[in-house]
Amino acid sequence: MVLAGPLHGSKGRRASHSTIQEQRSDGERDHQQHPGHGGGSLEGDLMGKDLILRGRIVSASMDIDDGLVAVAGGLITYAGPASEYPGDRGDAGDAGGSGGSGGSGRILLPGLVDLHCHGAHGADFAEGSEEGARAAARYLHSRGTTTLLASLVTGTPADLVRNLKVLRAVAEEGLVAGSHLEGPFLSGQQCGAHDPALLLEPDAGLVAQLFEAAGPTLASMTLAAELPGASELVDLLTRRGVLPSLGHTAADHSGAAAFLERAAVGLAETPPGADSSKGRRPTVTHLFNAMPTMHHRAPGPVSACLSAARAGNAVVELIADGVHLAPETVKTVFELVGADNIALVTDSMAATGLEDGQYRLGTLAVTVDGGVARVDNTGAIAGGTATLLDVVRSAVAAGVPMQDAVTSATAVPAAVLGLSTQAGDLCAGMRADVVVVDPGLNLAGVLRRGEWVTSP
Repeated sequence: MVLAGPLHGSKGRRASHSTIQEQRSDGERDHQQHPGHGGGSLEGDLMGKDLILRGRIVSASMDIDDGLVAVAGGLITYAGPASEYPGDRGDAGDAGGSGGSGGSGRILLPGLVDLHCHGAHGADFAEGSEEGARAAARYLHSRGTTTLLASLVTGTPADLVRNLKVLRAVAEEGLVAGSHLEGPFLSGQQCGAHDPALLLEPDAGLVAQLFEAAGPTLASMTLAAELPGASELVDLLTRRGVLPSLGHTAADHSGAAAFLERAAVGLAETPPGADSSKGRRPTVTHLFNAMPTMHHRAPGPVSACLSAARAGNAVVELIADGVHLAPETVKTVFELVGADNIALVTDSMAATGLEDGQYRLGTLAVTVDGGVARVDNTGAIAGGTATLLDVVRSAVAAGVPMQDAVTSATAVPAAVLGLSTQAGDLCAGMRADVVVVDPGLNLAGVLRRGEWVTSP
């Protein structure tokens, strides 16, 4: 696993660029398993020619009005100002096809990275179906999320083992970056859209079964800090390079702070090796949701999470879809802790990309009305129905600067996964994952590993 440390300070970002001769990455080895043909233009693939995209580039490392991204063999070979491109631009126009210097206003973003999604387009990752998992992943790719963790809600031990095996196979095909276990070690008081009858305290025997089923593809596990055995489980996770994520918790401030500190120290001390996590940070599963409300005399876990994020010792997830959080809350958290300590996520479920109606999330029946998913018998919000590009658009509408919102949906989650030399930005040597949008952040095209999965 490629190692990556926390990013530092969005104010320090500058326009930068590189060529493939200056920078190489593990993305080349990844491409050998998942090659792209690398030819074409934005309007369509022209076999035998390198792909050149032109438009405004917005990423964690640059914001350039007239930018150019060149692709060959599934990798980015250049990203930076069009005027400094060392190759032959030929008759390449801008990303909108109008030619010249970005006159159409099309924007080139890095492929989006989602740490927390349960499914999409009618498929739930907890169904235990390889075909369903593949279909959900491919749909999300087509909507701009080119890298994702497949999340599992709480299920029976047998179902969790089965589902992790399914997701392991899908991860080995390169369709998902790994799996995320959201449960079963969660608080009954803050269970949200998890079946309370299936929640458990940490159990060494079950954890061993889960590890065996997932193998190296288990990337993250959400657990409640206050449960007996949670501290020991944090140590076990960090030793294996699995990210502990604080969530669905009723912990107080000190308990949450101790959890995050223990996880951060454990990740930093992981010995170098195939599954090393050095430089990575623990996460907070959907901050504010499924945890006690912050009160001035009982701040609870929220204050501890904000403090840890502000210090650069944790990354907080925000479901900035306009449903889970108020726009003002999203903007305030960006102002308090900075984009480099936030991961925008979707918590998407099977209804994502489909109409209102009846669905399931794990074992629970869910009704989607007006795009809002709720558990039938409790009324609890049951995940999201927005794509990550929708979330980025909502964050920008809330007043978050576009570059900050993009950073929190690309570079930050990529670094959390240890993939920051392969994904999360537009730099030479990285995988050719590019999302083309219009000025309103509406999707125009998606390039994944050098191939169009959504043609402009």
